[in-house]
Amino acid sequence: MKTLVPAVAVWGKTAPSHSITAVMITDDQQTIVTGSQEGQICLWDLSSDLKISSKEIIFGHTASVTCLAKARE
Repeated sequence: MKTLVPAVAVWGKTAPSHSITAVMITDDQQTIVTGSQEGQICLWDLSSDLKISSKEIIFGHTASVTCLAKARE
């Protein structure tokens, strides 16, 4: 049995100027985390109707973010 997964764009009508290299979604499925080739980490709010809005951008990495992982409690 195939499962249908809807496509979700993490930007509006125009693609971001940075290159997304890593994606992670939180366990509660309310936040998407993206890493970029430019070294930024972006947090996105994900609503129950799959609307995505930017939440926070974290700067400081000097290399590409190619992997994301969550920490254990």
